[in-house]
Amino acid sequence: MRYDERPVDDTSVHTADLPPTPVRDRTIPATAWLEAPAELLALGDDLPGRPVAEYKRRIGAWLLWRAGPASGGDARYLACRADDTGVQCTLRLSADGSASGVGPTGTLHDRFRSWKEDLLDRGG
Repeated sequence: MRYDERPVDDTSVHTADLPPTPVRDRTIPATAWLEAPAELLALGDDLPGRPVAEYKRRIGAWLLWRAGPASGGDARYLACRADDTGVQCTLRLSADGSASGVGPTGTLHDRFRSWKEDLLDRGG
């Protein structure tokens, strides 16, 4: 099922219960995560339509969330450490396909893939 067709599951969830792999049958909104940091809850506030961030997967020690569409629109990703949600990195994707975000090593990335690789290299 396409990501934008999955039903929203507002069931409260703790960090330990967030699945390690992408969730294909439902969408877990940031508002359902009991330990959600304020930055995550506000991730889409300045994006068109003010989208609520959705859980995507674990990347090593990181929890990956996205506010906005996977492609064709403005979106922002936030990765936070599962063991310390105050440790965060964000990446902004623009509707034109350009990207900009700093990874955990302090490197500025202009591609989503290199940003994810930085997450893996730093505690993944």
